Amino acid sequence: MRAIWTGAITFGLVNVPVKLFSATEDHDVELHQVHARDGGRIRYQRRCEVCGEAVEYADIDRAYVEDDETVVLTKEELEAIPQERNREISVVEFVPTDQLDPIMFEKSYFLRPAGKSAKAYVLLRRTLEQTDRTAIVQFALRQKTRIAALRVRDDVLVVQNLLWPDEVREAEFPELDERVRITAKELQLSAALVKSFSGDFDATDFHDEYQEELRQLVRAKLAAGDALDTEATFGDAEEEDGSDAEVIDLMAALKESVQRSRAAKKAGGRRGAGGGSAAKGAARSGSAGKRTAAKKSSAKKPAAKKPDAKKPAAKKPAAKRASAKRSTAKTDRRAG
Repeated sequence: MRAIWTGAITFGLVNVPVKLFSATEDHDVELHQVHARDGGRIRYQRRCEVCGEAVEYADIDRAYVEDDETVVLTKEELEAIPQERNREISVVEFVPTDQLDPIMFEKSYFLRPAGKSAKAYVLLRRTLEQTDRTAIVQFALRQKTRIAALRVRDDVLVVQNLLWPDEVREAEFPELDERVRITAKELQLSAALVKSFSGDFDATDFHDEYQEELRQLVRAKLAAGDALDTEATFGDAEEEDGSDAEVIDLMAALKESVQRSRAAKKAGGRRGAGGGSAAKGAARSGSAGKRTAAKKSSAKKPAAKKPDAKKPAAKKPAAKRASAKRSTAKTDRRAG
C-alpha cells in the first residue's frame, strides 16, 4: 500500500507520528464504454468552452462561480491555505463509542506508526481499548477539513471520516406520521421470525454475486473467442494524471498535559467561587483539551468572506456554500 498522507496525531503535548493509508478498495469489474456497432472505445475530452481546445488534466485549475463572476483558484493558491498545510490529526475529545451514529461514518483509513519508536502509537491504542472511548479528531485532507472518529481495529488505529451534521438529510416522510395499530400477536410472530434468522455476523459469509456472475460471463466469452483486438478498437490509453515527525519525551508530555488540565480546572473553580456563580466558573474552566475542543468546534465551518481572486486564502461564503458546490460540479461536468 502507498501512504496518501503523512503527519501526526496530537493530544495535549503528545505527538504520535503516523502515515495514512486507504483502508478500503473497490473490487468491481472495470467496464468501459464502447461503440455498440464496432466496439470502438468511447472517450471523453475536457474541452474549454472559450477557446474550444482539448485541455490536459495538468492544465486544469479550480474555480468559484457566483452569478456572472468566476474566480479562478490555482493549485498553488489552494495549497497555500493554512489549513491545507496543517499536517496534524488533532484530538478534540474522547467520547463514548456508542454515542456515534453509524449514518455519519464515511471512508476509513489505516494509521501506521511513522516515527523512530511505536511506543506512543501503542500507548494511544491501548488507552482507547481500556477506556472504551473513541477519539473525535480534526484534520485537513484533499482540500477539506475533516471531522473523524479515531478508533482501534484489531491492533491498528483507524481514522473513519464523519459526515458533517448538515450533510445528513432529514427523513421527512408523511407516512411515518400516520397512526398504525400493531397487535401483540403480530409483534410476537415478528419477534419469532427475527429469532429464526438470528446469528453472529461474519462478513466472509457474504459475496458480491453480481460481480462473480459478471466475471463468469467475461471468461465464457473469452473462452468462446468472442473478443475484439484491443489495439484495433481502443488504441493507446489516455494517461491522467513528509518527513517523519519527531516523538517528544512521552512521559514528560503526558505529565505536563495532565498538570495543565488540573491547573486549569482549579483556576476555573476559584474564578467561579469568587464571581458568585459556580456554573459560570465551571464553564470558564475545563481542561486545555476542552478549550481546544470548543475553539475547533466553533471553527468547523467558518463563514468566510467572498473569495478574492488576489488573495490565495479565499473561502466560499457559508450562506452560498451549497450553491457553490452545485456550480463547481456543473463547471466540472462541462469541463469533462
